[in-house]
Amino acid sequence: MRMQKTRIWAAGLSIAGLCFVSLVAAPMMRAQAPPRYKVDPYWPKEYPDNWILSNVHGIFVDREDHVWVLTDPGALAANEIGAAQTPPHAECCMPSPSVMVLDAGGGVIKSWGHPGFTSDWPSAEHGLWVDREGNVWLGGNSVAAGGRGALDRQVLKLLSDGKLLLEIGHPTKDPANNQDTSILGGPGEMTVDEAAHELYIADGFLNKRVVVYDSNTGAFKRGWGAYGIPLSQIDNAKAAPYNPAAPAKQFLGPVACVRISVDGFVYVCDRTGDRIQVFTKEGKFVKEFFVHPETLDRGSAWGLIFSHDPKQNYLLVTDGEDGIIWIVNRSDGKVAGQFGHKGHMAGQFDAVQAIAMDSHGNVYTAEVAPDHRVQKFVLQK
Repeated sequence: MRMQKTRIWAAGLSIAGLCFVSLVAAPMMRAQAPPRYKVDPYWPKEYPDNWILSNVHGIFVDREDHVWVLTDPGALAANEIGAAQTPPHAECCMPSPSVMVLDAGGGVIKSWGHPGFTSDWPSAEHGLWVDREGNVWLGGNSVAAGGRGALDRQVLKLLSDGKLLLEIGHPTKDPANNQDTSILGGPGEMTVDEAAHELYIADGFLNKRVVVYDSNTGAFKRGWGAYGIPLSQIDNAKAAPYNPAAPAKQFLGPVACVRISVDGFVYVCDRTGDRIQVFTKEGKFVKEFFVHPETLDRGSAWGLIFSHDPKQNYLLVTDGEDGIIWIVNRSDGKVAGQFGHKGHMAGQFDAVQAIAMDSHGNVYTAEVAPDHRVQKFVLQK
């Protein structure tokens, strides 16, 4: 029997300044107040070699608190990279490498990757994870970015210097097929369950499913759709229009994120469905809740991370349409706070998508066009 869904509504929340945001929590019986953050307007440092970021489709903090950034240089327009034209149009700029690693101060300590860097390198890089051994996982979503070259139907596992170790799927222009586990469908994000040696993929921008593979061999293990339906029941046709009064039985998509909580539940973002669905690791549906369900167009559930406290009492959900990060009670799905505001200045967001957290609880955000940037928000104690 499916659990009753709960809705999330934003109420009575205000922004206290451009760089500092005060969070207002509704009076509830809980031991811990929601976290507060202050933007660091000086992070990151200026990039070397005249580099400019494109759409930032992935951000991850590794065990050494190095911040990994995945960008899509192929999406830059000629007027953004005038120095790269022949002859140069302007003094600036050059596209950055696809993968950059930043230190705590925001300086670049390593970089690599570009279109054609390895065989089957994604046409439009999207989704990033660095596992406990330092291996880098990334995918692509060219199906949603105009289809530059072959469509991205693969995830790559690489060494920390970019050497290819494993490929799951392969590029193809075949149509969406949620029943075919030999290829993917514009993967949005991935998560490695280290103990189980399993890779979870939010698949994604063409398909509408979650799929799980062995992280060592790449062998398919299991998968499911919205409400835990088997892959065989996922409709490959175009999804129905968004209707918050009658939630869709299929993921509306993009299936933009997948994360595993400390207590072993799988959280999945159905972006234009304005919702988070929660499953067991075997794919059994547990519950869903809606994040600002008034949001139309590109939707409100773009990405998420868990709060820094040991029990992960809160979710931090990126909302690229509203330019907000919602702080949500993980227990009941109610909004406890928010930070950010639509805009282009420090501490504000346009299309905020990926999000990560370091060992101190500081938050890192990634934005796609038009801002093409990463920001750091310091946890206030």
